Amino acid sequence: MFKSLQWKVVSMFLLLVLAILTIAGTFLILSVTDFYNRLFTEEMDAVFHPAFIEQLEIDGGEEYLVTTLDAYIARMGIDSYRSCYVISTKNGAVVKSFAGGSALPATNTPNMIEALSGRVGREINTQSTYMDYAIPIKNGDAGYVIYIVDTKDELTKVIQQIFSIILQSLMLGFVISIVLGYFLSRAITTPISNLTKRAKLLSEGDFENKIEVKSDDEIGTLTKTFNDMSAKLQQNLIEISGEKNKVEVMLLNMTDGIMAFDALGGVMHINPTAKKMFHLREGEDLHFDEFFESIDANIKMGDLLYFNDKRKCERDILFEDISLKVNFVAFEDEKDNTSGVLVVLHDTTKQHKLDVSRREFVANVSHELRTPLTTLKTYAETLYEMLEDNPTARGFLDTVMNETDRMTRLVKDLLVLSSLDHSMHLNKTMFPLRTLIQDVVSTMKMVAKDQGHKISFSCTTPLPTFYADRDKLEQLLYNIISNSIKYTPNCGKIEVFAGKIFNDVYIKITDNGIGIPEKDLSRIFERFYRVDKARSREQGGTGLGLAISKGIIDAHGGTVKITSKVGRGTEVLITLPILQPEEKM
Repeated sequence: MFKSLQWKVVSMFLLLVLAILTIAGTFLILSVTDFYNRLFTEEMDAVFHPAFIEQLEIDGGEEYLVTTLDAYIARMGIDSYRSCYVISTKNGAVVKSFAGGSALPATNTPNMIEALSGRVGREINTQSTYMDYAIPIKNGDAGYVIYIVDTKDELTKVIQQIFSIILQSLMLGFVISIVLGYFLSRAITTPISNLTKRAKLLSEGDFENKIEVKSDDEIGTLTKTFNDMSAKLQQNLIEISGEKNKVEVMLLNMTDGIMAFDALGGVMHINPTAKKMFHLREGEDLHFDEFFESIDANIKMGDLLYFNDKRKCERDILFEDISLKVNFVAFEDEKDNTSGVLVVLHDTTKQHKLDVSRREFVANVSHELRTPLTTLKTYAETLYEMLEDNPTARGFLDTVMNETDRMTRLVKDLLVLSSLDHSMHLNKTMFPLRTLIQDVVSTMKMVAKDQGHKISFSCTTPLPTFYADRDKLEQLLYNIISNSIKYTPNCGKIEVFAGKIFNDVYIKITDNGIGIPEKDLSRIFERFYRVDKARSREQGGTGLGLAISKGIIDAHGGTVKITSKVGRGTEVLITLPILQPEEKM
């Protein structure tokens, strides 16, 4: 109870009254004490002025001194509290006493000692129980001290009376403070209590009741603001609830699987489609790293959140008889702090089967076309030799042989792609990677010489002995560098860099050619896709070079990234894992 605001206000009033009366009482008592002390000294100074002291020092003997002093007893205020003594300096004996009620204190008081030294002793000792005043008198050969002492009993009674009044005032002030503090605190705490109750109802979802505004002061303004906040909060919650219902309906009915994990890897949400894909039970506890490791996704939460610049990636996963394209993307809260990872699962089983069927069909057709093309080329060459005297026929046969050669190259590329669809066809051996790159660059220098290109090669770090299909990697480099040569204007610059980073090697090819439009970057690895179709045909391209290159890289478990600006050039970054002969992809 005493921790409530109401009693804190009452306590504040009580402490305020106590402080004021304590300070006022202390000041009053000190002032009265000082007043009495000063009054006593001033009265004695007024009586024992220099003329009166000269009169007392007239050589008239002891009897004259006593008689003269007796005439001034009333002016000295001798009463039941104050006494006067005439003391001989010769032997310290009391010659005469005009005692009211004070006994003679010890004769070694500071003022007495001062008088015995020939000076008036008027110092007030506030710590003693009396006030005294001492005047030295010379009467002929004799010396005396007139000593007046006051018991302070009157001052003590006055102080006691003041203290009693202060105590009574304090009690009355306490009563008034409690009453006023209670009603004032009620005026403050009642609206606050109403707001507290209303806030509790709001937390429980009750938005209907409003608080009555009873004043126009700050509390009334606070009440109005609270009512407005309640109405807006109700409206916002209705809108949020509607949006939440929409999202839930969308997630429940999506054909794609949705999974959400927090930053620690704990599962936050899984929609029914995702549960069906992975045969998950209701309420089953999952952890990001453990779950995706179990389905061979080759991804970690830490890698995605802290080592991936774009904080998103894509994986193709084969789970049982389902092919999935899985997109991972990190999401943030309103303070831009990483909150977790959203996983979108797209079932590509039908597309995967269709791709497999298409590739098998292309492989079979390509294989079947090799024999008729060879036969066609042979008969064309024979006819060409036989029709030596017919230039027109020879011109037609030239066209037939050129197109046959182009078809042969196309079939050959299709067969290479078909073989790359199965990494088991790779003929892996150990070989020095630096030597391979140098050999390719040296060969391509001769090709680029006709166009005035300059090709250079440099290693940023020593390259290891590499375990891979040497012929396929050689074909990969030929394809990428030849593209740079084709699409770089004469007298261009082509640079090849290579190095080792952790457990990977990288090969980077840059040029200052015509570049690739941004809209085409996502499709350049598709089969038969050409950015500049006319130029590709003129230079004998089949549209399969980059698709073959991508297939070679994928077969080795690597990645490729192309960045380009139109008119400024292109950069191709190839990353390949370093494997040992006993390791498998």
